[in-house]
Amino acid sequence: MTSLSRSARVAGLLYLTLMTAPLRLIYIQDKLIVSGNAAATANNIAAHQTLFRLGILSDLFTATMAIFLTLALYRLFKAVDQGLAVVMVILGALTVTPIYFLNTINDAAALLLVRGADFLAAFDKPQREALAMLFLRLHNHGVLVNEVFWGLWLFPFGLLVYRSRFLPRLLGVWLILNCCAYVALSVTGLMWPHYQARVWNAAFPVMFGELAIMLWLIVIGAKERQPVAATA
Repeated sequence: MTSLSRSARVAGLLYLTLMTAPLRLIYIQDKLIVSGNAAATANNIAAHQTLFRLGILSDLFTATMAIFLTLALYRLFKAVDQGLAVVMVILGALTVTPIYFLNTINDAAALLLVRGADFLAAFDKPQREALAMLFLRLHNHGVLVNEVFWGLWLFPFGLLVYRSRFLPRLLGVWLILNCCAYVALSVTGLMWPHYQARVWNAAFPVMFGELAIMLWLIVIGAKERQPVAATA
């Protein structure tokens, strides 16, 4: 195995650790949070506190691993275009990770309200439930903000893949399309939330660009670039 292919596989395995993200983003959102029903949501969280705490932990873990992933990708692509690789790290970790960490505070606040600690006795149960739902909504808006950067970092990443010559150009194009899909979803969710489902359905076919590059890096690795033959 070449050093280039080894670096590619390390990056792919680090990419795999980000698969913890759907625990809070999708599973807990669907299982515990009832849209428009603060009381039912509070009861669900109270009954599954460990699961909800795991969701917070998964966000913290995902945010941390994003740093190591982008650094591994920087190492892989710095010879292709160092400036573009730096932009990829900034958009993929230095912006995403702080938002992830700050957004977990909203979930922690919701959990405190649901548990009804003694210092919250000034609020009655319906008020605590309503406040918990407020913090959960703020968390959702934090996700929409972060979604912009989930998309934007894929643009320099896709360009690097396209220019690299050791990964298929199709994957680079796919990542750029994935970038556009994420940004469209975020903007729609913030500005026109009623149309978000339509945009998701339209963007869904290109949302697997990250999965494709992750599997390629793990399974195939990278093809060592051939030196250009000298002309006589």
